[in-house]
This record gives sequence, C-alpha cells and structure tokens, in this order.
Amino acid sequence: MINIVLDTNVIISATISSLGNPKIISLIAADENMQIYYSSEILAEYARVLSYERLNFSEEKKAFALNVIKKYGILIQSTTISEIPLPDESDRVFYDTAKAADAYLITGNLKHYPEEPHILTPAQFIKMFEK
Repeated sequence: MINIVLDTNVIISATISSLGNPKIISLIAADENMQIYYSSEILAEYARVLSYERLNFSEEKKAFALNVIKKYGILIQSTTISEIPLPDESDRVFYDTAKAADAYLITGNLKHYPEEPHILTPAQFIKMFEK
C-alpha cells in the first residue's frame, strides 16, 4: 500500500485541469494500492483555497473535489511531529500528517519543505509509481 498526502496545490491543479500529473494522481488515488491521508485542518485548507473567487470554481466542482478526498481518504488526527523549521509554517500540517501516516507528501512546491525522499512533485511521484 502506498500512502499519500496531497498538498493543496495538487488538489487545485487536478480540479482546474483534466490533464496533467495532479489529475492522474487524483484518478489513481482510488486505486486499492494507494491510500490518501488528510486531517481536518488539511480539509479546511482545501475548502478555503477551492473557494477563492479568482479560481471561479462552481459549488459542484468544489464539492466534488472535497468529496473525493473524503470518500477515498482516511481522516487522521493532526499532531506536530517535528521541530524542523519550514519556510511557511502553514505547510506544517501537510508535512506532519505525511510523517504521521508514513506517507509520501506530493506537492508542487518542493521549496516549502525540507529535501527528503518522501516529499515529491506530482511528476516524481508518477515516475516512481510507474516502476
């Protein structure tokens, strides 16, 4: 089983476009060999960003994106696991949730996280998943 945590930028990219690596990841996330993990804080962040006026998502599209996470994901309690400083502390919940779930953190913003083998871009993750 491959455990994953999806950064908000991956969810937004998958919702915007029916093409590209984030969309592929969202489609294979329903695979029985993959498990999405999220916390209530992560779900709230997804909902907040999906509601940005400039993204212009319909209510149906926002609900669909969130329902996919809830349907295929496992909600876990968010806890601070590490003291590693992050450039943006609001990203800590993704980092710590991935650590708690022994999961890959998939993000389009590698610079927001320490360089670690379990933190991958969507393209890196798909390349690894294909092997």
